[in-house]
Amino acid sequence: GGKVFEDAKVVVCQPQQGQFTAFSASCTHRGCSVGSVSGGTINCPCHGSKFKISDGSVVNPPADKPLEKKDVTVQGGKIMLA
Repeated sequence: GGKVFEDAKVVVCQPQQGQFTAFSASCTHRGCSVGSVSGGTINCPCHGSKFKISDGSVVNPPADKPLEKKDVTVQGGKIMLA
């Protein structure tokens, strides 16, 4: 699963229990904000691009570049951007 944080322009995902990944919420196709995380993908509502929650790589075009990775840490049960 995962969640899009519109204010921070970041999407945080949990590919496996205890493992967290974070990426820019700007789609690499046209810069739209990704809208949701479901079925193991980060989904852009503008043109249908999809990205893997594990590494941000493109699963479904038209995007042809992965989402920009962001570093996160877990401190006291809170996920923080590094």
